[in-house]
Amino acid sequence: MTNVDVHQHLWSPSLVTALRARREPPCLDGWTLYLDGEPPYDLPPADHDAARRAELAAADGLGLALVSLSAPIGVEWLPAAEARPLLDAYHEGAAALPEPFGAWAAAGVRDIDVRATAEALDQGFVGLQLPADSLVDAAGYARCAPLLDLLEERDLPLLVHPGPAAGGSAGPGWWPAMVPYVQQMHAAWFAFRAFGRPRHPSLRVCFALLAGLAPLHGERFAARGEGGSEPDPLVFVETSSYGPRAVESVVRALGVDAVVQGSDRPYAEPPQHPGHGLGGAAAYAFRIANPRRLLTGKE
Repeated sequence: MTNVDVHQHLWSPSLVTALRARREPPCLDGWTLYLDGEPPYDLPPADHDAARRAELAAADGLGLALVSLSAPIGVEWLPAAEARPLLDAYHEGAAALPEPFGAWAAAGVRDIDVRATAEALDQGFVGLQLPADSLVDAAGYARCAPLLDLLEERDLPLLVHPGPAAGGSAGPGWWPAMVPYVQQMHAAWFAFRAFGRPRHPSLRVCFALLAGLAPLHGERFAARGEGGSEPDPLVFVETSSYGPRAVESVVRALGVDAVVQGSDRPYAEPPQHPGHGLGGAAAYAFRIANPRRLLTGKE
């Protein structure tokens, strides 16, 4: 039995080098990140030191910490000729990370390349992360269907993570995380119900940051004549950046079996109490039992 954190970010030297080679966003100048739609962001180099991060994971009692490409960077939305070097650099570096790290694969969503994604998954990635803004409507699900078909064929899960923020560069530094990221996750949650699940009946999916608290709108959803809000047993949400009040509310809406631990480290810290104040049984569910069902489909 292994304690799992399904949501971390760790930039390998190969990805850092690839981002520094670019002259337009997304790009790195030293350790300053430049993105369209967000203010420049200074990354602490220690946050992306694999040895240090492995020590932190061990201190957290983790047997597995899953890293993913930071989807708000916007790599997935670049034209294929620009995206491919960055995706290759990410996969190369993530596959070489030391224990206890594992990783989610990444894929371009502007130009779909199923073969390249299959080759990435062949390297042992646990599943595929896609940016939430690629899955917010019927058109997005039609475009990404070949990637989701691939996951179903291989019995691998999907992680939905906020994508690039729009219009946040002129606001305070916290604006992208609090407004467009949350809006994307809210839209992606309901889009999956409307367009994703009918097309992909066996797909396991995890929504980052408690799906922007979209599950708490289940009563309103039911009141609008769209039927009940019974939880989907193949849908999970992870806890990054939220504390006991939000997690408990989502548990009340979806049940304890739908929640998995995610920290978003280094952009947020893991909770001091793994069960978010709900007790040892919840901690076991969030850190062990539920991640196992998400990743393997097995109890």
